[in-house]
Amino acid sequence: MPAISEDPASISAGAAAEGVPDPVERLVQQARDGDEAATRELMERLYPLVLKIVRSHLPKRAAEEDLCQVIFVRVFRGLKQYSGAAPLEHWVSRIAVNVCLNQIESERIRPEVRYADLSEAQQKVVEALAANAPELPKESDSPAREVLEQLLAKLGPQDRLVITLLHLEERSLAEIHAMTGWNTTLIKVRAFRARQKLKGYYQKLLQQSHERN
Repeated sequence: MPAISEDPASISAGAAAEGVPDPVERLVQQARDGDEAATRELMERLYPLVLKIVRSHLPKRAAEEDLCQVIFVRVFRGLKQYSGAAPLEHWVSRIAVNVCLNQIESERIRPEVRYADLSEAQQKVVEALAANAPELPKESDSPAREVLEQLLAKLGPQDRLVITLLHLEERSLAEIHAMTGWNTTLIKVRAFRARQKLKGYYQKLLQQSHERN
């Protein structure tokens, strides 16, 4: 699977800020020089960003803290190659997204989603969705979101990522470009194809519900 570019130079001028803020630049330089206090402070600054990405794209069998640690190992190993040509957060976001994508891909299992395996509440959601055809649900604790998560798990890592960023997190095309390096056309095409796949999985669930009834 092709990785998302982590080279800051590949980020377009429109996606990058004018430069790294001085305090961050100082911390980066000190961390490069082996300053443990600066490394800890830099990690504290970046941790909320990394945790948010991990929680949004966490593979089912991976612990979020373990994945965060893997990401920070990658970040600090590559810190000497960070040029400052783009905001540090963009560079770290790409590393975090890559780690999550690679972990999802390593699991490889695309579980079968069967109507019979859904809870009664989830089955009612499928039937309601069939009648109303609403937008993708965003409530993290709702039966509708649970059904959606099961369907998303059937998608490949990049398809799952674009649906999550574009529709569930409602990020702009510019934000997705900054996180992934994909151009606008690629984002739109990948999102369209991913939605078509989700629609196919959903239609299969509907067919199973009709057969049971």
